[in-house]
Amino acid sequence: MSEFRLTTVEEFEAATARLLETGAKVGADSWQARVKNQTPHCKFGEEGICCRICTMGPCRITKKAPRGICGCDVHGIVGRNYLKFTAGGAATHSDHGREICHTLYEASADGCYKVKDPEKLIRIANEWGMETEGKDIYELAHEVALEGLMEYGKPFGTQRFLKRAPESQQKLWEENELAPHAIDREVSRSLHMAHMGCSSKPEALVKQSIRAGLSDGWGGSMMGTEFSDILFGTPKPIETEANLGVMVEENVNIVVHGHDPSLSEMICEVADSPEMIAYAKEQGAKGITISGVCCTSNEVAMRRGIPMAGNFLQQENVVLTGACEAIVVDVQCIFPALGPLSKCFHTKFITTSPIAQMPDSEFVRFDAHTALEKATQIVKMAIENFKNRKPELVHIPQMKQKATVGYSTEAIVKVLDGVTNSQVDETGTTKPLLQCITSGVLRGAVAMVGCNNPKVRPDLAHIELMKKLVANDIIIIASGCSAQAAAKAGLMDKRAKDICGDGLKRVCELADIPPVLHMGSCVDISRMLVLAATLAKDSGLRISQLPVVGCAPEWMSEKAVSIGNYVIGSGLDTYLGVDPYASGSSEMLEILTNGTREWCEAAFTVEKDIDKLGDLMIERIEEKRAALGI
Repeated sequence: MSEFRLTTVEEFEAATARLLETGAKVGADSWQARVKNQTPHCKFGEEGICCRICTMGPCRITKKAPRGICGCDVHGIVGRNYLKFTAGGAATHSDHGREICHTLYEASADGCYKVKDPEKLIRIANEWGMETEGKDIYELAHEVALEGLMEYGKPFGTQRFLKRAPESQQKLWEENELAPHAIDREVSRSLHMAHMGCSSKPEALVKQSIRAGLSDGWGGSMMGTEFSDILFGTPKPIETEANLGVMVEENVNIVVHGHDPSLSEMICEVADSPEMIAYAKEQGAKGITISGVCCTSNEVAMRRGIPMAGNFLQQENVVLTGACEAIVVDVQCIFPALGPLSKCFHTKFITTSPIAQMPDSEFVRFDAHTALEKATQIVKMAIENFKNRKPELVHIPQMKQKATVGYSTEAIVKVLDGVTNSQVDETGTTKPLLQCITSGVLRGAVAMVGCNNPKVRPDLAHIELMKKLVANDIIIIASGCSAQAAAKAGLMDKRAKDICGDGLKRVCELADIPPVLHMGSCVDISRMLVLAATLAKDSGLRISQLPVVGCAPEWMSEKAVSIGNYVIGSGLDTYLGVDPYASGSSEMLEILTNGTREWCEAAFTVEKDIDKLGDLMIERIEEKRAALGI
């Protein structure tokens, strides 16, 4: 066995530089070039102090002009912009969940989609007070899906999954009017509040931002996660590989990208069939390789072991290899640049959702009714494109790491429970994890999430923070592009235990786990909420008392703002490496970094120096431990 070592960011960058040389030969554009063209960025936008919600402006706040034409001051303008950002993210993640609800509704014994985890389906139905005895599993799936869809527009009540939180958190939400009602109502109310002539009071705007975020985290995203588990299986630890070296030059390479597993699962199913593999060989390939980018990649990696080609800012790289027959996308985080870039190569850029239609793509409309037919069409398109490769442009960086992925909440509890209990039931208990924390073997945990952002050296913040934290006996649970950064570096290889502090290293050895646990895609941050809630209940503590914090060092999207709001709204302090466009308002900064503690016992910390950001998280975890006397 070769000696284990982490892959460095410098090696990532060298591989990218080589691919950009190929791109230059064919006149391809790149995000690196576009960043240069867009720099310096507009300071009014970065500080959140420009307003264009009506046509009297746009208005920009300066010392000379401290108010907009309507009279709104800088604090109201920044607050409204922040709320609109949150609403966009809550709508996006929750609509993902809605699509999964619809897919579950279409599941049938003889259809494209089956119920792969009937136990979870029954468990959720019982949790929601539904009758399950004697019912056909697909009849029950139909009813649960309908109940889930009602969460989006029901006229009365709050989100069902809020009951999963400890009573102390539920009480905080009720007392401070943070408990979200129907998901669509919270998004709609956010846009109404941010309309010209409505709210301009920062406290009200931030409260609604938290409420909208909670409707996502404990509503749309949580249903997206739970119902995906029902349809495609609840993840269990599985071995895979990560980085561009997972692509195979001799094979047809299909890259799935986006967020909705309904598409990618069916693409994987079809590509794995003997008929398609035989067809690929007829066309001159040795086989078919499916790999993934972004959260769609996380979805199929944790359920099928499909390798992860990369995260958000590597999406152009898969095309630049010259060996990608098709990049197949659904929704969210997809560069429109993939269209013109693919035309420089032989790659087919295939869009599949009416929500994400882009120029220079081939549109194959995908839905639950025709899923098998459309997936077959797409895979055949890719296979038939193999012969159009330009051999002189093919270069796949031989860089990849092993990774163990698929640590759902259930899997984490079961694995850690198995360390101390020889006989473990399916649900397990978090008590062994709590014992590790209270004894000092583990100092605490950090939920590392989020995107890549060119404002931060891509992947460096994720990887360096993780290395620092695990060396201090802090275990990491990761999702989204942060998880893929860890996998590419080798931090999800079980051998990475050797870079940990003695306590975490011992836990990794006993539980046979890597120091960074892959929890899934960005909607799966809802798993982290469930884990935190379970830890709080089992310990008798409030969520805010746990030595656990959240961190998004490279975040970039509206979804990330929604996530941040529901994480602090759930009682977990959250650390950001990129400013949320609020620095132009002293009042907004005070509320976001301190004032929210009054409502939900958590707040944001923004620190662009990544080393300092790590120190601040460690300090906060130690403060929480000291407050508990451990």
